[in-house]
Amino acid sequence: MKIHFIVVFLLFTSSIAFSQTKLLSWNIANFGKSKSDQEIAFIANTIKDYDIVTIQEVVAGNGGAQAVARLADELNRKGTKWDYRISDPTSSSAYKTERYAFIWKTSTLKLKGKPWLEQKYHLEIEREPYFATFEIKGKSITVASFHAITKNKQPETEIKHFKLLPQEYPNLNLLFAGDFNCPQSHSVFNPLKKMGYAPILENQKTSLKLNRKGDNCLASEFDNMFYKTNSINYIKSDVILFYEKFVSLKEARKVSDHIPIWFEFSLN
Repeated sequence: MKIHFIVVFLLFTSSIAFSQTKLLSWNIANFGKSKSDQEIAFIANTIKDYDIVTIQEVVAGNGGAQAVARLADELNRKGTKWDYRISDPTSSSAYKTERYAFIWKTSTLKLKGKPWLEQKYHLEIEREPYFATFEIKGKSITVASFHAITKNKQPETEIKHFKLLPQEYPNLNLLFAGDFNCPQSHSVFNPLKKMGYAPILENQKTSLKLNRKGDNCLASEFDNMFYKTNSINYIKSDVILFYEKFVSLKEARKVSDHIPIWFEFSLN
C-alpha cells in the first residue's frame, strides 16, 4: 500500500511539474544586425532554459528579423527544437517603428493560429502589442508583448487602453508582458488590477544605469507581466541579472539596457 501511494504521488508531482511553463520577456536593445555572433550566443545561453520567450525592440529594418533567426538557430544547436514568429513592423509613423518576436520550445507547447498585431487601438498605441496564443497540455494562453513609448512621452496614455483588451478578446486567457516604461504601482494599471490581473514583479527595477554606483546597477521599474489570477496559477517569478557576467555596464549594455524578467506558471 505504501509503495502504491509513493508511485501515485510521484506520478502526480511529475504531472504538475510537466504542466509548469516558464515565460521570459526581454527588451533587447536595438536587436538587429549590430548584435555580434558572440552576443547572440550569450543571449541564447541566457534564455535556453525557458519555454516561451518574447522579445521587444526587434529592429524593423537593418537585420532585425535575421537576428531573431540567428538566435533561433543558436538555440536549436543546444539539443532542443525551437520555433519562432516575428511581427510585421508596428504601425507607428510619429515614433520609432519596431518588430516583436516570440520564440518557443516545440516539445513543450504548440502555437495556435497566427500571431497578430493589435489593430483596434493601433492609432492610440504607437507600437501596438503583438499577440500569440499557445496551447499547453490542452489549455491555452495568449501572450501580448508590448513596448511602450518612453517615460517622457507619458506611456500611461497608451497603457490606459489595455483595460479594454480583455473585453476585446473575451474568450482569450490574456497575459500582458513587456516594457511598459512605467512602474506597476502607477494608477493606470488599477483598472486591470480590479479585473483580476496581477503583476509578477513589485518594486523590481529592470533597466540598467549608464554607470555603476557601488552595487546599484538598476535604474527604473519598467518591465513586468500582468496575468489573470483566476486562470493562471502563479508559481515563481524573478529577473536575470545578466550584467553581472560583464566587467562593466558599458559592456553589458551592448547586449541590452534592460534585464530579462520571467514567470513560471501553470494553467488552471
